[in-house]
Amino acid sequence: MARKSKKWYVIHTYSGHERKVEEALRHRVESLNMEDMVFDIKIPTETVISSDDGKKVENRLFPGYIFVQMILDDHSWAVVRHTPGVTGFVGKSGATNSQPQPLSRDEVNRMLGKSRSSAAAPVIVSNYEVGQTVRIRTGAFEDFDATVTEVNPEKGVLTCTVTLFGRETPVTLDFASVERI
Repeated sequence: MARKSKKWYVIHTYSGHERKVEEALRHRVESLNMEDMVFDIKIPTETVISSDDGKKVENRLFPGYIFVQMILDDHSWAVVRHTPGVTGFVGKSGATNSQPQPLSRDEVNRMLGKSRSSAAAPVIVSNYEVGQTVRIRTGAFEDFDATVTEVNPEKGVLTCTVTLFGRETPVTLDFASVERI
């Protein structure tokens, strides 16, 4: 009899409870010795840096969904399905008791490939606009007001002008070193 191969499945959870469900599922897999059937659990995320305060936030790419790599049989299916917070599998076909359908290789690459690893550059969300006045919070120009002349969200920097000795002087500042006023 041929052994089934491991495939990726999507489970639905309550939105905002993905981490709790992931932890509960990992605990169940370990306590029930299912490591040879359930291999990986992923919550695809991306890191976003706010230009207002420079804080990093991890955003879920698919709120309410967790990806599980497993060999599907009745026992592994029951372990996942009966984990607290799991509301069901995505992609079940037809009848009520039918087993879930795995993701295709293209779907896995497309959906899990969007997840940014910790080594990937974070996405920077900029709320700054050309012509806006900002206050510099750090560095040699601390507490100076500056006017934004260019916004570069890819690099996380602003080009601004600061008035020194009656002259406009261009300075490049990162988003975290300025604040909106």
